[in-house]
Amino acid sequence: MRAKGREVHASTHLHRRVMILDRELLERPGELRRIVVHELFHFVWLRLGNPTRAGWDALLRREKGSGELGWSSEWRKRERPAFGSRRWREYVCESFCDTAAWLYARLKRHKEFTLGGEARRRRAAWFQAMVEGRPEGLRL
Repeated sequence: MRAKGREVHASTHLHRRVMILDRELLERPGELRRIVVHELFHFVWLRLGNPTRAGWDALLRREKGSGELGWSSEWRKRERPAFGSRRWREYVCESFCDTAAWLYARLKRHKEFTLGGEARRRRAAWFQAMVEGRPEGLRL
C-alpha cells in the first residue's frame, strides 16, 4: 500500500475501529506482529488521557540524538517538528506506538530499531510504570 508517496503496511481508522493490513505481511510473521502491535497501540494512545500523553511528550523532549524504534516515527523525527506543533504531536504518537511494538512484538532485532540504548531503557521504564499504574514513574 502507499500513502502520500510513502509505502505503508497498515492503516488504522480509530473512530471506525478498523485496521487494514497489507496481505504480504502474512508471509512475514515477525513483521506482522510488530505492525499489528504498533497499530493496536494507536487505540491505546487514544484512550490514555492527556496527563499520560503529556508524560510521554516530556520524555521525548528530553531525548538527545537521532534514531527511533520504527520508520513511522523516524521520518517524523528527522523533519525536526517544532515542539507542540501538529507534526510534533504526530511524532509523539508514532513514537509511542513504535516503542510499544519494540517492547511487545518479541523481535530482538530489526533494521528500524536505531534508537540508542539509554533512550531505550528510559522508554521501557516509562512503559513499565504506565502498565503498573505508577503515575510517579511516568515523569522520568
